[in-house]
Amino acid sequence: MINLLPTELKDSYRYAHRNTSLLRWVIALVVGMAGLFGLSTAGLIYMQQTTRTYANQASSAQTSLQQQNLSGTQAQVKSISGSLQLAVQVLSKEVLFSKLFTQLAAVMPSNAVLTDLNITQAQTAVNVTADTTDYNAATQLQVNLADPNNKIFSRADIVSITCNTSTSQTGLAAHYPCVVSIRALFATNNPFLLINDKAAQ
Repeated sequence: MINLLPTELKDSYRYAHRNTSLLRWVIALVVGMAGLFGLSTAGLIYMQQTTRTYANQASSAQTSLQQQNLSGTQAQVKSISGSLQLAVQVLSKEVLFSKLFTQLAAVMPSNAVLTDLNITQAQTAVNVTADTTDYNAATQLQVNLADPNNKIFSRADIVSITCNTSTSQTGLAAHYPCVVSIRALFATNNPFLLINDKAAQ
């Protein structure tokens, strides 16, 4: 088929066809860029929402811990740990109270009775409390405990002596009106600590 159209008209058709193709490519490019922009925007929004979610969760966890009194719980745990440490220290010393009571009974004056015996936290001394008939019996107990021949204590100091001479007292309190408190330090190589007893073996 012979195209008898003028050359100018044929050129116009050709350029119109090219313009249509270019327009399609421009539209496709604009649509692609719009899609990329939309994806980027959606990603940023998702990241912001995720960040807010984690921040809210962290805040809720912190509030929950504060409501559960975390500091108070930590203080209780520390107190329990201290008590356990003290128990381990006491057990490591292992005072042989059976032998200690026997020796204390031997040095106790006839006019005095032992009423209390407390080991200190350092496990190097004991607090001895006794009821006595008078002031002289109280001081005699201190002298007996401090005697190095007894091999119990290296020194014994009177903390207090209290005498109640009221006539209204009856029973044991009437016979032993004085209360003496003595702090006594264990002798270095006394035989009443299991640790020393093992070392001697």
